[in-house]
Amino acid sequence: MIQTINYDAIVLAIIIKNSYQKEGVEFFTPNDYSQQLAYMSHKKGKRIDAHVHNKVTRDVHLTQEVLVIRKGKLRVDFYTQDQKYLESAILESGDVILLASGGHGFEVLEDLDMIEIKQGPYLGDEDKTRFEHISNNKLVIKP
Repeated sequence: MIQTINYDAIVLAIIIKNSYQKEGVEFFTPNDYSQQLAYMSHKKGKRIDAHVHNKVTRDVHLTQEVLVIRKGKLRVDFYTQDQKYLESAILESGDVILLASGGHGFEVLEDLDMIEIKQGPYLGDEDKTRFEHISNNKLVIKP
């Protein structure tokens, strides 16, 4: 199952649920994203050519991040770029999310282990603008 969170024709996030399965390779992101997200499933014996990555200059204007939920449960709250709350989604063990644009906040619902992948280097407060979370009684949780 793939879930896309959109606002005004802009993709805020792509969620790949842990139940998603498909043979082969499927990319979920367009070529202009600074993070590329793909699912791969191959049978035993499949060979992927040995390779190195070439030095390529890329111009990155927006940090995009990927979260891999290894254990636990995480609520993700989605906001527009101007900090207006939109909706929330629950991620569980094995789920993956690409946070592509807009704002986001989190609440840990069960003890959590996750991996975050994003462009670096991380610049601390220069890298993000913090703002107030939506109150729990106003949440809209989408399945």
